[in-house]
Amino acid sequence: MASSRESRFSLPPQILRLVLLTIAIVAVYLVARYFLTPPSFGQFGFYRGDVLQELASLEPVYAGKKACEECHSEQYQQVAQAEHKSVSCEACHGSGQAHAEDPDVKMAILGFSRCVRCHEENPSRPKWHKQINSRTHYTGEKCTECHLPHQPNEVP
Repeated sequence: MASSRESRFSLPPQILRLVLLTIAIVAVYLVARYFLTPPSFGQFGFYRGDVLQELASLEPVYAGKKACEECHSEQYQQVAQAEHKSVSCEACHGSGQAHAEDPDVKMAILGFSRCVRCHEENPSRPKWHKQINSRTHYTGEKCTECHLPHQPNEVP
């Protein structure tokens, strides 16, 4: 009778190996998590608490629209009356803190990729947002050959 009980509760060897492998994977995960999780993780929610001090200590790299308006008021007024009025200058030209402090530092030149990242056809964008299919819309190098970036509906 003991032999029937023994056979009734014995696990096949492959199942026993799978159970042991699962236990080993979970144990390795828990040990790695213990050693790799920063001490400040979870302090203020599901992220590192120290990141707030790290971000606050970074030097600002964006100047803001007002800094652009001080020297480039004509372009600022053009943009303010066109479709891009809600877009920051630095969204297209890149971060401008260094340029605002020293005008000899050059800003990014508008290229095809700057326009396409906002205007490439994408079904998740609202229908009123002007979109193009870059493969068929234009095959040249610069969008600025046909569009004025500060007044995109105007032809240069």
